[in-house]
Amino acid sequence: MRPGRIDTSNRPFVLIWELTQACALACDHCRADAHPERDPGELSTEEGKALLADAAEFGDGQLVVLSGGDPLVRDDVEELVAYGDDLGLRMTITPSGTHSLTRERIEALADAGLKRMAVSLDGASPEAHDAFRGEDGSFEETLRAIEDARAAGIPVQVNTTVCQETVGELPEIRTLLAEVGAVMWSVFFLVPVGRGRILDPIDPEEADAVMAWLADAGETEPFGVKTTEAPHYRRVSIQRRVESGDLDPEERDSGVRRRSGIVAGDGFAFVSHTGEVYPSGFLPESAGNVRDRPVYELYRETPLFRALRDRDRLKGKCGACPYRHVCGGSRSRAYAHTGDPLESDPLCPFVPEEYDGPLPWDDGDSVPDAATGD
Repeated sequence: MRPGRIDTSNRPFVLIWELTQACALACDHCRADAHPERDPGELSTEEGKALLADAAEFGDGQLVVLSGGDPLVRDDVEELVAYGDDLGLRMTITPSGTHSLTRERIEALADAGLKRMAVSLDGASPEAHDAFRGEDGSFEETLRAIEDARAAGIPVQVNTTVCQETVGELPEIRTLLAEVGAVMWSVFFLVPVGRGRILDPIDPEEADAVMAWLADAGETEPFGVKTTEAPHYRRVSIQRRVESGDLDPEERDSGVRRRSGIVAGDGFAFVSHTGEVYPSGFLPESAGNVRDRPVYELYRETPLFRALRDRDRLKGKCGACPYRHVCGGSRSRAYAHTGDPLESDPLCPFVPEEYDGPLPWDDGDSVPDAATGD
């Protein structure tokens, strides 16, 4: 392990359990390609409790995110939250912005010990958000849920997808988050899986510009900012600090903090609704099933997860990159584009000085000016 780097070989920072793929929404970007009906193969309540008990073996305070689909389609969510809370887990949830997210349900989750709720806003107006989510009224339901959660004492995180359809909404969403009192903005850069394959991602140079803009938001807004499937946000932040004189270039591998040291399989694990354990919900390569083997063994011991935690096994320009130990690139996006989770992330425009191989965005014959990192 490199000096200053957080050890993620023993436990993930984030363990996501996809309770169900059922959901009333038809969001354009949906990883799960969700549908209204529940799968009879979902983990049962008792199997879910066994999973949570195994998750507690990672250590006290392990963060568990209950996701979907819409996790509130299940009627045992409060029971599972309370059970996990009793085990010492930090239980959080990402419900859909639908009629299922009632004030009574939010209050029941608060009583059960829920530590945070994350909701999605992909537009700053009903027209923009509802069109993206495929459901009229979702925007207003989401704002109402934020208010109800804050009244119940539950901190609220807002998730936003970045693609060509939404990138123009980001400034107004930023303003809205400050107004509604969100504690965290998690900005997800599109990975082409599920229904997200039909959306248009932004190009690498624009992604870097958005990340620099997000870094400014993280420094000036009352809420925190983090990215999902865009770990080169850390490279952009470090470059900004080096340019401003706040960080010695030789120290770029140090000081990786909790919110900035995670990639698929390295600080992150995902349990599907049927118990398959993936490095990420956007990297559907299974390491095994929790019905057969404890989640802590699958995370710690399987070759897939061990490979993803070894940044020196990365290929292409990610493997040559001096920032690989603090970034590592999106393993999910590399997998989606190449079928190999150790290949280069095509969203990152940075090209290491010593690298002269092929580039993931073209055939290697040309390099965009902005991709030199100068």
